[in-house]
Formats: sequence, structure tokens, C-alpha cells
Amino acid sequence: MTEYIRFSQTEEQADVAVETLVARGYEIVLHNDDHNTFDHVIAMLVRYCEHTEEQAHQCALIVHFKGKCSVKRGDYDDLRPRCEALLQSGLTATIEEV
Repeated sequence: MTEYIRFSQTEEQADVAVETLVARGYEIVLHNDDHNTFDHVIAMLVRYCEHTEEQAHQCALIVHFKGKCSVKRGDYDDLRPRCEALLQSGLTATIEEV
């Protein structure tokens, strides 16, 4: 017999409770540009954001078609040198609070 747990929270209260549990942090957002190749973007995401080739390729496609993509989340002290490395390699990236 399956036992179900019933919650007395409203949907809005549950959303707030879940949002509270999610750690607030930062993300690197990669922005589209007209001068970097897909291969270069992929290589830099693999090198500096520790993506797999497949992850980096998917992010490059999202950036190309949507204009930007979150490529790495974490705390600011970890993301800052990664973002700086992406910038130094010619990519356009920002760190944003989430």
C-alpha cells in the first residue's frame, strides 16, 4: 500500500519555501558575438568552465540562437577568475547574481 503525504501549504507558499532552499549565488553568462568561432567557444568552455565537449557545444548553440546562456554557477570567488579567463580569450561574458 502506498502512503501519501499531504501538504497544507498553498502553491505560492511552497514556491517560496523551495526558493528559500536554493542557494543564492552567481552565474557566468556567455553572450553572443560576431567574431568567435564555435570551435573557439567550445574549447574555452571546456578549459575554463570544466564543460564536457557536448555541454560546451550545447551552450554555444544556445548563445548563438538565444543571444546568451548561463554557462557556470557557483560562488563569486570561484567564478571571477573563470570569467576573466573567458574575457581574456576574446569571449563576451558577465557574472550575474541569481
